Amino acid sequence: MNNKIKLFLVDDDAVFLKSLEIDFLAHADFTIKTFSTGELCVAALANFPDVIILDYHLDGVVKDSMNGMETLDKIKEYNPDIPVIMLSSQDKIEVAIDCMHHRAFDYVVKSETAFMRLQKIITTIFQYKKMEKELNWYMERM
Repeated sequence: MNNKIKLFLVDDDAVFLKSLEIDFLAHADFTIKTFSTGELCVAALANFPDVIILDYHLDGVVKDSMNGMETLDKIKEYNPDIPVIMLSSQDKIEVAIDCMHHRAFDYVVKSETAFMRLQKIITTIFQYKKMEKELNWYMERM
């Protein structure tokens, strides 16, 4: 059985995307797919990602492509249970709140500490999922 976490990384900044992919591959057991647009990510949702890390802007590669919020809405439409962590270079509380209103799991500002924060959040997501499974198992036996 494959216990690797299936991670989708979505960012129009190719250098940042590659460095994030390298960081994740070096630190944990992930299967990673990278996408430069929201459209490509949404088209691949049938691959059942465990977690999606999604750039807030996404406007650098293809003109008129979906931004991060539109992509987030499409992901949640497809499957509301996929945890999505939003990434942005904007350190504005309004942006973070907007992301949470659109059902993002969390919001991380792009910085030197972004990777560490992302790792912690992903660990938290899987602790929640494990607790949920244990609770369901317990409830079925009552």
